[in-house]
Amino acid sequence: MLKKLEELPLKGRTVFVRVDFNVPIVDGKITELHRIESTLPTLRFVLDKAKKILIASHLGRPGGRKDPQGSLAPIRGYLESALSRSVTLAPDCIGSEVQALVQNPAHKVILLENLRFHKEEEANDPAFARALAGLAEVYVNDAFGAAHRAHASIAGMVKFFREKGAGLLLQKELDYLGRVLSAPEKPFVTLLGGAKVSDKIGVIKNLLPKMTVLLVGGGMAYTFLKAKGVSIGKSLLEEERISLAAEILKKADDLGIPLLLPTDHIAAEDAQQSPVTVDQIPPSHKGFDIGPKTITRFDQEIRKARMVLWNGPVGLFEIEAFRHGTLAMARSLAGHNATTIVAGGDTVAAARLANVEDKITHLSTGGGATLEFLEGRPLPGIQALQEDR
Repeated sequence: MLKKLEELPLKGRTVFVRVDFNVPIVDGKITELHRIESTLPTLRFVLDKAKKILIASHLGRPGGRKDPQGSLAPIRGYLESALSRSVTLAPDCIGSEVQALVQNPAHKVILLENLRFHKEEEANDPAFARALAGLAEVYVNDAFGAAHRAHASIAGMVKFFREKGAGLLLQKELDYLGRVLSAPEKPFVTLLGGAKVSDKIGVIKNLLPKMTVLLVGGGMAYTFLKAKGVSIGKSLLEEERISLAAEILKKADDLGIPLLLPTDHIAAEDAQQSPVTVDQIPPSHKGFDIGPKTITRFDQEIRKARMVLWNGPVGLFEIEAFRHGTLAMARSLAGHNATTIVAGGDTVAAARLANVEDKITHLSTGGGATLEFLEGRPLPGIQALQEDR
């Protein structure tokens, strides 16, 4: 049984909150705040009731060693401003110095240093997990973006707690994504983009029978187009996935589910060249974005929907000349009354760049976790919360 945050006995307790603050930091500045902002309601809820809150996260891949570039120091500064109270950055996440901070009543909000400064975190080392658990009385997981990792702070330490549950963000993710799996509102349109078919195979296979329409853009679309015998020039292609793409096309046809691919493209000889709009990609060109006809067709399907799931840009979003299709999709989702779920870092960034994030029903904080959940795979972080001590 998964306990919700409001069901946990927080009053007067020391609470360990695992968050996912794995955010981009450039020159000491946080450049994308979505994951941090999304967990602030949980932190405020706990702060109102708990004696002390310990906030724990990983950042980057420091390889099990202390690296100043991987310090959570910039996040401490942001949290102080966002929470309007002093936040102490611990020198580590375990050890005598950390224990002393926890025992000192002067420190109510403690941000533990990067969990991945210890190789034992990713190894799910039992001794490391026990040391983390020894710091607190209640465990709260609000790190949906890391819930697919069987790491010490996500899975291993949880068994040491009698009182454990889901934070507000984690619960929100499970509520919305769970509806996609169990009872999506119809018509249910899924829009998938990104570079590779291989990244989305599990999601397509699991969700296809539930869909009304599947829209495919991005680099992955060219493998599907190749499977249909359409000329794709020098566009991105997963040669070894052509037969699988053909199988998916046949399955969609057998189920009577339209699988719509781009019918026109923004193409160029390479990403630095001036783009051209074409119906058929010349042999010397690559497709980098969906064209205006495809935008209109996709928009028509989205506007019929009562629920839309979108994961992955439909063009080379990193380059301004090739992000028009992706921004158009963001505006399309925001432009009518439907339950809209956007997942994936670049996809969420597109919604924000299009200035429509407040018009999207749910911006998921998960990348790999979202995909694995939608594939129907159990997530270690969720399983750990459901197990009795």
